[in-house]
Amino acid sequence: MLELLTSETPNGWKVAILLEELGVPYQVTPISLTDRVQKQDWYVALNPNGRIPTLVDHDAGDFAIFESGAILLYLAEKFGRFIPTEAQDRSRVIQWVMWQMSGLGPMMGQATVFTRYFDEKLPSVIDRYVRESQRLFGVMDARLADNDYLVGDYSIADIACFPWIRGHDWAGVDMGGFPHLQRWFERISARPAVQRGLLIPTPPTPEEMAEKTTKQGKTILA
Repeated sequence: MLELLTSETPNGWKVAILLEELGVPYQVTPISLTDRVQKQDWYVALNPNGRIPTLVDHDAGDFAIFESGAILLYLAEKFGRFIPTEAQDRSRVIQWVMWQMSGLGPMMGQATVFTRYFDEKLPSVIDRYVRESQRLFGVMDARLADNDYLVGDYSIADIACFPWIRGHDWAGVDMGGFPHLQRWFERISARPAVQRGLLIPTPPTPEEMAEKTTKQGKTILA
């Protein structure tokens, strides 16, 4: 059995979406970031970085994987889906996953922190992260101008990026002016497995989600 320890964040949703796309059985253990469960000793023993998500493969000797990109790769390889077998296309997919982990996620994350959670509003800092996020939107938009997905068919590259793009309003990053990215976003949003994955671990109302996300975000600054 696969166990996903997670919370309502883009990195958590990436893994939940992939698990739903795979259609394999898994159990969910919600992790309260507000209560800082991710810092408790038992959790850090699984994930030394003290972040979510973590995946535990109980059928493989309770093997624990941390870092969402590594979890996506593990699952794609374990089940032989959503990653190409041809060497160059496989490399391209991994490149886009790494791009999301090193660029899109951190920049959107910082835009969100300084727009939503930081008590002192720092316009120059907010502008820096918003502009860099929009630059990255442009990188995706150019790639998607002649492609339905980032690499060939729908893959973990798309799954890795989607939840971060989905949060553009919350982060204060305008997606206007990126028509190819918008088309891609709408196509992926319509996938039933994606819709199910976004309800993991709980399906709060938009108001509850905003309140909970704000409380969780402020714990980052504590």
